[in-house]
Amino acid sequence: MRKFFLVYGIAYVILLLVVLTLLYEYPKLELHLLLNSYHTRLQDMFFTYYSMIAEGPIYALGLLPLFWKQLRLTLFFGISELSGGAILQVLKHLFSMPRPASAFENCPDMVLPVVEGISMHHSNSFPSGHASTFFVFCTCVALYLTFRRQSSVKHVRPRTVVLLNASLLWLLILATLGAYSRVYLSQHFLSDVCVGSIIGFVTPCLVFYFGKNKFLKPDQTHYKELE
Repeated sequence: MRKFFLVYGIAYVILLLVVLTLLYEYPKLELHLLLNSYHTRLQDMFFTYYSMIAEGPIYALGLLPLFWKQLRLTLFFGISELSGGAILQVLKHLFSMPRPASAFENCPDMVLPVVEGISMHHSNSFPSGHASTFFVFCTCVALYLTFRRQSSVKHVRPRTVVLLNASLLWLLILATLGAYSRVYLSQHFLSDVCVGSIIGFVTPCLVFYFGKNKFLKPDQTHYKELE
């Protein structure tokens, strides 16, 4: 079953390579303007509220497994988020990078795209906490969906394979939209959300790898069943 997670992982690596290429090819401010070249009222409203999911609702979703007495899942998400958050806060205060609102003040010939009603932040831009949170949650769910079945790959129905792979790709899209929302709202640069996504992707993988015997039921931890 672990082979299914490669769909999520490979898709993320491809996305990461695209982002790294953009970061290499364009100066930071010019790239930010390029990514914010098109705004509509519908997009303004969507990304404003979608970004807010990482400020509270996503933690409520992380608690939902408790209603089904699945403490392991909530514990998995909680440890991943706390671990990623600790790394993120260290980096934020270590680099103390200016946000777009501050960076563009020194470039009067460039106009920062903003969304009406958004309170702009000015400091600790790198990396993005929202991007990290979105990717932590979606990666945790992707790992759970991949490893929750006890049966081997040979006995998984083709329809199940298609649905699982589609679900994993959809989770990556949801995480990516959350990360991009911070660029769209001009709260972060692409480099900020890029590193935030890396933290949000790697942290749950490491937490799961070292704690899988705690987060999975005993009959789900046999490697022969999951290979």
